[in-house]
Amino acid sequence: MKIDLTLFMRIAGILGALLIGGLNAASSQVVISNSDEPTLYTYCQQFQTLYTQIREQSVSPDSARLQFSQIMQGLQVRFRSMEGYKQDSLQRDSLRRTGIYFNFPIRGYSTNAIGGTHGEGYRGTGFDLFDYNVRGSHPAQDIFISDRNQDNIDDRTTKPVDILAMSQGLVLAIETGWKPGSDYRGGNWIWVYDPLLNGLFYYAHNSEVDVSPGQWVKAGEKLAEMGRTGFNAYKSRSPTHLHLMYLQIKPDGLPQPINTYEWLLTAKLSK
Repeated sequence: MKIDLTLFMRIAGILGALLIGGLNAASSQVVISNSDEPTLYTYCQQFQTLYTQIREQSVSPDSARLQFSQIMQGLQVRFRSMEGYKQDSLQRDSLRRTGIYFNFPIRGYSTNAIGGTHGEGYRGTGFDLFDYNVRGSHPAQDIFISDRNQDNIDDRTTKPVDILAMSQGLVLAIETGWKPGSDYRGGNWIWVYDPLLNGLFYYAHNSEVDVSPGQWVKAGEKLAEMGRTGFNAYKSRSPTHLHLMYLQIKPDGLPQPINTYEWLLTAKLSK
């Protein structure tokens, strides 16, 4: 089955227009719903609350899995209900193999900035989003900048480095309150749901977050500025980098980490 990429990109544009017209960006980490019916705002709020509870270990892993599944399946149903929106596994696979769908997530940098010689930093084995005590996996690619003095400023341009959306999607949740000394992993992070892929992108360690839950972003749009926030990323032994993770949502609504290395190799670069 061949996918008409032009048609899908047109659909993505329609979705963006609908969302921009129907949603107002909420203030940082607060999502407001004025309806008893589930809305996109409602799902943002539910996701934000759940992810915070997982971090604070105030919800059991089993309960977190159930709630996460319900949120993701609800989101998928909402997007499928939008006129002109279609989605199946063959279409998703085709989009993921198409280089022009993705944007490289760091402005001014290329694939040479990806950690390791062939993206070996990715380790998906043992990953568990719902149990904060599970450690050891690294289902992500780290992408580094030139920042010898670790001041979050690019040594080449003497400016902050923009973090860009790798694909279009809905900003589900953000963290902006990380402080030095906190043991929170990821620091200031952003979760973006791509309804065409039915997956989640996670951008971590940002110094400044420039988007809000409920906001629709396009591929290549600025999300944040690179930083060193997070328990390990803040330490001097850690070079300044973006932690990029993608989770594919399975039919049961639960996440499966996917290595983004091949996507990054073909992604559009931004100056």
